[in-house]
Amino acid sequence: MKQAELRFKYIFYFEEAPEDINLIGGKGLGLVRLVKNNIPTAPGFIITTSAFINFLKSSGLEKAIREAINVIGEKDSPEEKSKELMKLIESTELPDEIAREITVSYEDLCRKAVGSNICRVAVRSSAIAEDLVEASFAGQHDTFLNVYSIENVLQAVKKCWASLFTARALIYRKAKGLVDEKSLAMAVVIQIMVDPRAAGVAFSVNPLDGDPNIVVIESIWGLGEYIVRGVITPDKFVVEKRSLNVVEKFISKKDRELVYDPEKRVNLDKQVPGERAEKPSISDEEAREIASIAMKLEKMLNTPVDIEWAIDGSGRLYVLQVRPVTTIPKPQTPRKIQPKEKRIFKGLAASPGIGVGRAKILRSVEEAKLKGFSRGEVLVTSMTDPDWVPLMRIASAIVTEKGGVTSHAAITARELGIPAVVGVSGIMDSIMDGEILKVDGSRGIVEVIEHFEQEKKLDNSYAEVGLATQAIESVEARRGEIYIPTATKIYMNLGEPEAIEKYLDLPFDGIGLMRIEFVISSWIGYHPIYLIKHEKQEFFIDRLSSGIAMVASKIAPRPVIVRFSDFKSNEYRRLIGGEDFEPEERNPMLGWRGASRYIHPLYREAFKLELKAIKRVREEMGLKNVWVMVPMVRTLWEAEKVVELMTEEDLRSSKDFKIWAMAEVPSIALLIDEFSKYFDGFSIGSNDLTQMVLGIDRDSDLLSSMGYFDERDKAVLKAMKIIIRGAKRNGRTVSICGQAPSYYPEIVEFLVREGIDSVSVNPDAVISTRRIVASIERRLMLEMLGELKSKRSGKRSSSL
Repeated sequence: MKQAELRFKYIFYFEEAPEDINLIGGKGLGLVRLVKNNIPTAPGFIITTSAFINFLKSSGLEKAIREAINVIGEKDSPEEKSKELMKLIESTELPDEIAREITVSYEDLCRKAVGSNICRVAVRSSAIAEDLVEASFAGQHDTFLNVYSIENVLQAVKKCWASLFTARALIYRKAKGLVDEKSLAMAVVIQIMVDPRAAGVAFSVNPLDGDPNIVVIESIWGLGEYIVRGVITPDKFVVEKRSLNVVEKFISKKDRELVYDPEKRVNLDKQVPGERAEKPSISDEEAREIASIAMKLEKMLNTPVDIEWAIDGSGRLYVLQVRPVTTIPKPQTPRKIQPKEKRIFKGLAASPGIGVGRAKILRSVEEAKLKGFSRGEVLVTSMTDPDWVPLMRIASAIVTEKGGVTSHAAITARELGIPAVVGVSGIMDSIMDGEILKVDGSRGIVEVIEHFEQEKKLDNSYAEVGLATQAIESVEARRGEIYIPTATKIYMNLGEPEAIEKYLDLPFDGIGLMRIEFVISSWIGYHPIYLIKHEKQEFFIDRLSSGIAMVASKIAPRPVIVRFSDFKSNEYRRLIGGEDFEPEERNPMLGWRGASRYIHPLYREAFKLELKAIKRVREEMGLKNVWVMVPMVRTLWEAEKVVELMTEEDLRSSKDFKIWAMAEVPSIALLIDEFSKYFDGFSIGSNDLTQMVLGIDRDSDLLSSMGYFDERDKAVLKAMKIIIRGAKRNGRTVSICGQAPSYYPEIVEFLVREGIDSVSVNPDAVISTRRIVASIERRLMLEMLGELKSKRSGKRSSSL
């Protein structure tokens, strides 16, 4: 039956649909182009964006959605609002006209396909691509497979629409004001379900290095959803375009598959028998057929593409989706890999312990959304920043090509207790996804275990999930640790508030550095000025105070030194709304950060939010063990202005409130007596102090590999000595919170001998540092007793 005869308003069959992305969405557009160019795909139809717009207006949901987005952050969290809106959409009846058109189209589709009014279909969201690509919504909207009966189809359509309002989508819409009719629109694709023997994806260029001469295919048994979700490591086929030869092949162990159970009418996870699990999921001939279609689509669309495909039990190939590859790395020289050759790579030991897992090579966070990243895999990338933290949390180990021991990857890995090796030049082009890596973060060595032989010898959970043998002892061992008393306090550095639970049994005397950047990026997400502009200051204050209180309440009465935000401008720009308020600096490391930011008219009100959060923790929550620290203090006049701002917020009135400064700029060492008038204590930031004294970029893996970045340099040690002696001379507390004492026992001895009050180290170094300090203090005591005995002996000798 023709659409024209039915006079549908909201439905288009694939072969009749206009190529209008605003009407049929990105996924729908791709399928329409397949059909019109005779590319094999399953038949189906598209419910246009007009249907969703009509549904919202006729039900009154449009107004409710706008109001919900506007009040995010006032009372309810985005997660709460998301659940509320999605439930509301799913429980609202469809207008009769829309429901009738979907029903007629579904029954017509089923009759043509299987000769019955009922059949199984895939119900897939089709967002308007131009509006959503930059919103990072790719992969966020729902797809439902093997949907049986019109009742279930109608419900699945509403669930697809509801997926426009996930918590992440709500936050973005709130930030960008995307609540107009065009942005609140989604088409839905209804397509006959293919029962795949195998399924997967294909790229008409190498997505890793941009090589345009090959097609890369990934394949698994059963439905392709397990590739998208990262449940199964797929087989990988590399096909040369010119010859259509399979030039590279990696066959994984695919011991599970997602298949449809016709009796229960649900998708079931099934074990794949051992022999079949290790067989290729497609033949070389099928790989060539897939590659040929990918090449045809690339030529047709005049751009590199990635496709989703499936092969049914009879061997027929279907293309289920096609879209442009939006991010293509610069092509590099093709490499030849010898999978069975023993390969060892050397880098910088960044975080102790041993981690084993499958390699996942990622050049960007966006690529992670495309390829997926599973718990227990080894993250291999160029370098990291705060956007990578969610992936780093679930990795068994981290390997980066760039960066030194004070890079973001190194510092974050140590705080998360995950083995890491950084500065491993060329590793991304020397290994393949899926190879088993052994990462020794204590020695700086990454070893490729011969995956065909060794993987079978490894315990399955060891290879699949990964195992990190951390330098931090187990909880049971820590509980048995004898607390060794020391005159020098042993503090601990901390980033993520949630991590405190793992370290409560460690013998530390307090938190010497709590970085609130983790709270701002993970718990808040918005740029503080953006929140101020939208009168949502309370959201910031509440989240920040909650994160600080989580730590302070767990370890009270031990102190928590909270360092005010020390994001650089490029990191602030990545927060929601940040691009509107941050400059583009050529060298953010030496730019607008720390104290200079707090006193500037463009940021002063945002800094006051941090002060209000501290005040709430101390006064309303009664956690008086919270003190503060000001980073990147450069001049006396800015120190004075920062302290004045604290006085204005009535934070200086309490006698038990302490204000420290990070001593990381040489000017503090040179003017330590003057700076002591403004601060109760100092904490040496050895990373930045080394950078500033020696004039090197601390993130330069080249300089680090040449030995330039060394906190043990005489000039750096002299600066530390001046700071310690000057602070003591003025009756001020002095500590250190950089990476130096976590790595170099000789620096610990130097600091203790100079009379430092406390040493703050990474969690993995707390126990060893306490032992070292105790040993040093014992030696100092014996030396003092020896000198005293010598003096007394000398006096007796002279009296004789």
